[in-house]
Amino acid sequence: MGLTMDANTYSLKQILTQDRRYIIPTFQRDYEWTLEGQWKLLFDDLAETADRLFQARQQAAINGEPLAKADKKVPPHFLGAIVCDQLAAAVGGLDLRAVIDGQQRLTTVQLILRGVLDVLIEHASPRARQVRRLLENHPDIVDSPEEQHKLWPRRKDREVWPLAMGDMLPDEGTHLYLQARRYFSERTREAVHNAEPERLDVLVDALLDLFKLVVIDLEDNDDAQVIFEVLNGRQTPLSAADLVKNLLFLRGELCDEKELEKVYDTYWAPFDEQWWKTEVGRGHAQRGRRDVLLSGWLTAVSRSEASVSHLYSQVRGYLDGADRKTVDVLAELHDFGRAYRVVVGAEPAESAALRRSYQRIDALGITTATPLLMWLRTLPSDYISVVSHASVARAVESWVVRRLLVGANTRGYGKVFVDVLKAADQAPADDALLIDAVLRVLHGVDGMLWPDDDELVKAFVTRKFYGNLTQERIRLALGSIDQHLQESNPKTEPATFQYEKLQIEHVMPRQWRQHWPLESADDAGRLFEAQRRDEALNRIGNLTLVTPTFNGAVSNAGWAEKRPAFAEQSKLQINGLIAMQNAWTVETIEARGRALAKVACEVWPRPLP
Repeated sequence: MGLTMDANTYSLKQILTQDRRYIIPTFQRDYEWTLEGQWKLLFDDLAETADRLFQARQQAAINGEPLAKADKKVPPHFLGAIVCDQLAAAVGGLDLRAVIDGQQRLTTVQLILRGVLDVLIEHASPRARQVRRLLENHPDIVDSPEEQHKLWPRRKDREVWPLAMGDMLPDEGTHLYLQARRYFSERTREAVHNAEPERLDVLVDALLDLFKLVVIDLEDNDDAQVIFEVLNGRQTPLSAADLVKNLLFLRGELCDEKELEKVYDTYWAPFDEQWWKTEVGRGHAQRGRRDVLLSGWLTAVSRSEASVSHLYSQVRGYLDGADRKTVDVLAELHDFGRAYRVVVGAEPAESAALRRSYQRIDALGITTATPLLMWLRTLPSDYISVVSHASVARAVESWVVRRLLVGANTRGYGKVFVDVLKAADQAPADDALLIDAVLRVLHGVDGMLWPDDDELVKAFVTRKFYGNLTQERIRLALGSIDQHLQESNPKTEPATFQYEKLQIEHVMPRQWRQHWPLESADDAGRLFEAQRRDEALNRIGNLTLVTPTFNGAVSNAGWAEKRPAFAEQSKLQINGLIAMQNAWTVETIEARGRALAKVACEVWPRPLP
C-alpha cells in the first residue's frame, strides 16, 4: 500500500539541538535497558567509533589532509529507529513529539549524553555547553521547569528524571536512570584517563556526529501500525491498541486531566489481560481482540466504517474532531468491551435466542455486524428490551445467513450495518419502532436484497454447496436445521450435539460409479443420468452430518450397505428420513433439499417489509 512519511537518518546533534520536547506516553512499558543488556555494548560501540575517528585524524595529520576529509572516511554507527507523532502545541510554544516507538533507545541516548557531560564539566571543557544543548531547551522559550528537558518521561518516572539530568547527581538511588548515568560517566572517565587531551573531544564528536538514528515523523495521513509491521523486528511489536492507549492518555496529560492512573486502572487495565491480546480471525485478517474492539467502537461512535488496519490514524482523526475527555472515551470503550465479550460468547447473553444469534453470526465470521451488536448492548435497558434486542439480532442473522445460502455477494456489509445502526439510533425510544427501522434498512438495501423463501428453496434444490461454501458454514447450516428439528419434534426425545465437531458426509458418495449402478439401458441415457448425479452430488440435499461413530468404511459403498449406517445416526433429525428411503436418487436429493429449505425458512424467518 502507499504510505507517506518523513523517515530520515540524522546524527544526534541534528536531532537534539532543536528546541523540542520528546514526550513518552504515560503507560508505555518501564525503562528496561541494563548494563549487561545494552549499556555496555552501547558504550563499547562509542569507544570503538571514537578510536576509528582518532586514528583517521592522526593519519590525516601525517598525510597533511584536512580533518573534514578524514571524518568522512569513518563509518557512522546506527542506533536504530524511533517513531514520533507530532502533537498539537500552542502557537509560539515548544514543538511537541510523542515517542510512539523507540523510547528505550532515545532515553538511553539522553543518559549517555548526560554521563559524557559530567566529565566535560569536570575537565572544564568548552564542549560542555554544546552537549547540554542536546539535553535542555533554550531557557528563553521555556515556560515551566519540565519544558527545560528535551525528553520528558512517562508520569511514573518524572520525579527521578530531573535528578538523572541535573548537575548534582545524588550518591544514592537505584533507579535505572541513575545507574545508567553513573555508568556512562565512569566509562567516559576511563576512556579519557591519562590519554591525549583531544581524546575527550574525539569522543564527543563521535557521539554527536557519528551516532545516528532513523527518525520517522508520522504525518496526518500516516498509519503508525503499518509502519511498525514494516520496521519492527521485535518479538512483541506494538498493536494498534497499544498505540491508541498511548494516544488517549497522552492527550489526557496534555489537557491536564486528573487521576489518569485511576482512570487507567478502572477502564483500560482489563484490556491488558491476555484474553484481549489473543488474535482472532484468519490469515491476513488476524487481529488481537483489542484491535477488533477498537474498530467496532470507532465504527459505532463515528457512524463510519473503520478499518482494523488503519486504526491509529482513524482514532486520532476522530479524537481531533471530537471534544471529548479521555475519561469519557475510556468509560465508553469499557462498556463496549463488556458488550464485545457477550457478543463473542465469552460471557452469557440474557436469553437463549440472543445467545444463539450471537454464536451463529460470530461463527460465520461476519465481523462487520459486530459494531451494531455491541452498540445495541450499550443502550440503556429502558431504551430496548432483551426481547427486542434478540429480534434485531435474529433479523441480522437471517439477512446474513439467507444471503450466504443463496450465494449472494458479501461486499459492502460494513456500510449496510452502519446504515442499520444509524436508523436504529434515529428511531424513537420505542422497541417496535426501533425494530421497524432495522427491518426497513435490511429490506431496502440496493442490490443487496434479503432473499425470500422461494429463493431459498431454489438454492437448496439447485445450488452447489459443497465446494462453494466452507465446511464450517455448511456444518452451521445443517446443524442449525437439525437443532430446530430437535426442539420442535414432540415425538422424540431431543438430543444435543456439538455440531461444530460433526463430520460432513455425502449420502451419495462422490466416488459413486463403482457401487451405484446407473439404471438407464442405453448409453445416452446413462450419460445423462451420470451428468445429473454429478451435478446433484454437492447440493445440500445430498449432504448431511454424522457423528464419529459413523462407519466410514461404507462411505463409498452402495446404498444397500450404506443405508444401515444412517439408521444408526437417526438421533440426528436430519438423518431420520434418509434411512427410510429404499433408494437414493437425484429425485430424492431434490426432495430432501426442499424439505431442508422449508426448515431453514423457519430457522431464519424473513419478516415482511
